[in-house]
Amino acid sequence: MKRKNFVTLVMSTLGGLLFALGMCMTLLPEWDALTQGIAVGSVGAAVLLSMVFVRRKMSGKPMIVLNGKIVGTTLFGVFGALVFGAGMCMVMVWDMLIWGIIVGIIGIALLLCLIPIIKGLE
Repeated sequence: MKRKNFVTLVMSTLGGLLFALGMCMTLLPEWDALTQGIAVGSVGAAVLLSMVFVRRKMSGKPMIVLNGKIVGTTLFGVFGALVFGAGMCMVMVWDMLIWGIIVGIIGIALLLCLIPIIKGLE
């Protein structure tokens, strides 16, 4: 196993565990650990974000490369994830089952549209 793959494996596992634990601490009222959960989840998200930069550095690539295509697809992906999340909130929080399912399916369709968009960029 190459060193960059091992470092990515360790950092992604650690970051994912910290982020998931932080989400559980924040969202489970039985744990009563909202503030601590936000801190642990933020550390996990920071580890996951830094993993991307470490991997690019170990691959000999520049840290950040921005162009119009990358920014556009990122914004499209964020929009699709927000629509999908809004559908989930409509179902689970606001008791709007039918409309939430419809909005969630629209969000899934938007996220699936990213596949041909990204594959067309290569």
